[in-house]
Amino acid sequence: MASSTLRRSVHATMTTISSASAEVTRAAINLPSTYHNYVAHNAAAVSNIESSLRSLTYLLPGARFHDSELASESVHTFVQLLSIYHDHLLKKRAALLALSPTVLKARNHTVQRPKPSLHARYTTFWTTSSSLYTKIGTLLKVAQYTELLWEMLARRRGGEKTRWRVVVLLESFKAICRLLLLRLTNSRPLVSPPMPLREDFAPVEPEEDDEFAEEELKGDSFDVKTALGDAGVPTPPLSDSGNGKPTSSLSISEPYSMPRTGFTLPTLPTPDSVSAYLLNHVLTADDVKPAKQLLHQLTTLRGQAAEAMYILRPVVYALMMQRVAAMYGYEGTKWKRHWTPWVVGVAMEYFARHLAKKDLTSRVPGGAKSGLSALEREELKKRGWSLAWWGMRGAFYENVTKRWVHGVAERLKGRPILDLVGGVVEEYEWLWSEYHFSTATM
Repeated sequence: MASSTLRRSVHATMTTISSASAEVTRAAINLPSTYHNYVAHNAAAVSNIESSLRSLTYLLPGARFHDSELASESVHTFVQLLSIYHDHLLKKRAALLALSPTVLKARNHTVQRPKPSLHARYTTFWTTSSSLYTKIGTLLKVAQYTELLWEMLARRRGGEKTRWRVVVLLESFKAICRLLLLRLTNSRPLVSPPMPLREDFAPVEPEEDDEFAEEELKGDSFDVKTALGDAGVPTPPLSDSGNGKPTSSLSISEPYSMPRTGFTLPTLPTPDSVSAYLLNHVLTADDVKPAKQLLHQLTTLRGQAAEAMYILRPVVYALMMQRVAAMYGYEGTKWKRHWTPWVVGVAMEYFARHLAKKDLTSRVPGGAKSGLSALEREELKKRGWSLAWWGMRGAFYENVTKRWVHGVAERLKGRPILDLVGGVVEEYEWLWSEYHFSTATM
């Protein structure tokens, strides 16, 4: 009897363990698909989580740099690479929805989407028409997200000499990717970034109000005394009594609940929202152009030379910095104050910009002032702002900007709240001074 009881308990235990292991195995197998479904259906939540993790690595003073820079930069890089994978999942879902006429019809009926941006139209055209463009653009994005981590690892493992070798190698790789993109787009200037943004293919949709909500259909929530005037007649929300004020507590800024049915009337839009809505839906000349014609093709040798010079400028600057550092033996900080690499880099970028504008003036009616599309003007503005980053790198930073940054940090010390800002400035000052890719714009 005892042996049979023991046998049954052992059999029941083994059955339980077997079923539990089967459940765990099934859950593990279904985990990727479950994760994919969650990302695809919760784009806003995923973006918020990514932003929170990025902020964690940037905003904690003393936690990002010096002794823990590798750990913090590894977390930041992991989040950036994970965002690329999330973009891939959201693009697949957007493509599936675009191929579903039923879903598309329902969406167009319920949600009126604004027109896509010119950057979205241009980059989406090239990513959908060329798989090679997508692969190169993704490789370029991965290189940009990981470059600072590679530089930190190279410095930790092999010192300044190895660090500059890695910097030159990465800048050369990115330049090759950009030259290939220039070739794939038939000699059109590059846009930044070269891939569509997440907001372009996975916009955050506002939650739709359920017009048949249960609380709106309940009649017992209707206050007769409030809705009826002294004569027993419903008082309109905007009617005036003798003193010029509404007789009820209803306001034009809140939805009006209808007394008999319980349904609510939406508030009227303000003039500002109406104007913004109309301007967002007005078609311009750029909206009716084919996507690939949003950027003028570089048909002259001067225009192509200007774009090639702009692309190769980071490589030349890194090579000259490596050469100057080798001249001084990679020791001390004197080589950082050497002006030659900085002057050559600024001159190349400025000359490339000037040459591109001169080429546009000769080819495009109206020139760089009125003959460019909105996308071209936006890209020129981005490249103009990138010139300001030269004040945070090389000899200019070591000889000029660094003193000003130190002064700001010292003035903020010892003051409530501002002391925290001063600590963050000090931490970033160390990053800007020690690492090349901390101020890279390409």
